Amino acid sequence: MRATSVVVVGGGVLGASTAAHLVRLGAAVTLVTEAGPASGASGRSLSWLNSAGARSDAYHRLRTIGIDRYRTVQQRLDRHDVVRFDGGLTWAAPGESYRERHEHELRIGYDSVWMSREDVARHVPGVDPAAVHPEGAVLNPGEGWVDLALLVDHLLAEVVAAGGTVRTGAGRSLPTVRDGRVTGVTTASGEHLPADAVVLATGPSVPRDLATLGVTMPDQTPIALLVRSEPVATPLRGVLNTPRVAVRPAPGGSLVFDAGWSEREVRVLDDGRYDVRDSTVAGLVAEARAVLAGHPVLTVAGVGVGPKPIPADGDPVAGAVDGITGLHVLFTHSGATLGLVLGELTAWEVVHDAAHPLLADFRPSRFLTAGG
Repeated sequence: MRATSVVVVGGGVLGASTAAHLVRLGAAVTLVTEAGPASGASGRSLSWLNSAGARSDAYHRLRTIGIDRYRTVQQRLDRHDVVRFDGGLTWAAPGESYRERHEHELRIGYDSVWMSREDVARHVPGVDPAAVHPEGAVLNPGEGWVDLALLVDHLLAEVVAAGGTVRTGAGRSLPTVRDGRVTGVTTASGEHLPADAVVLATGPSVPRDLATLGVTMPDQTPIALLVRSEPVATPLRGVLNTPRVAVRPAPGGSLVFDAGWSEREVRVLDDGRYDVRDSTVAGLVAEARAVLAGHPVLTVAGVGVGPKPIPADGDPVAGAVDGITGLHVLFTHSGATLGLVLGELTAWEVVHDAAHPLLADFRPSRFLTAGG
């Protein structure tokens, strides 16, 4: 049955993108989110737009299409504070090499340029070439970044302008099911929002939310930690992914940065709150300064911490949930790169009640089970 009324649960980039694409297809859309727009994983993402490194052909193809959609949005918005394509630079840790990675990227047609330290000094502004691995670095000129909070605001404004409804601060809202078919969503206050279809895009909460329906979604969700600096004078334009820190510019002249080691130092307390040590933030700031030309002083403006959604096998989960007619789910680590294309393809599947071939390898059914 083609869906004409849809409730989207989740106010991050996946939910906002799906809602915007649904209204473009003529569906009546209500988006509900627990707190504010982009207040969850989308608000603490480095949001690097890329398909670097090795992954399956299907995943690489989906990511490159996702990047293409951002180029379209950049032209449509004509706002370079939302989406930028100034490339990405990465280098290996001591004792490792990225030569094989570079060769792989060349073989699959991914724009990849090998650079010596001297090349970096000449062509990549804002980077201290002395911080680069002696063997050199990989420049991916087609990569970029997106400010997800600004993008989500734009997408939700489009939903409202088209007659859709956006309800923030609704608390935990869950799909309701009767006789194997979704009937809508119930908010934290007990209000029922009827719908032909529901799209569940609650980021790291997806496994927990599906469990209320007897559906198991295995995951490997860790904690994310993102630090934002006050505005700083630096010519850095692209995204840096280095052994000890990843850094990118942000709107207003600030920088955002994260690292795997710093995330592992975050402690989850018994009451669910997070303990971020001052030494962890200071260490992350020091690592960011070390890779920037001139080692500018970085003053911390804010710290974002919380779970980062990653499915059990690392690949996206997108599509209809077997055993519950009308329920669709989006659950992925690469929410920034895939945000626009997954919203587009999910909206198409919901409205047309059909499966899109680009999502064939990412169905929930590959490891998802429903209880009686």
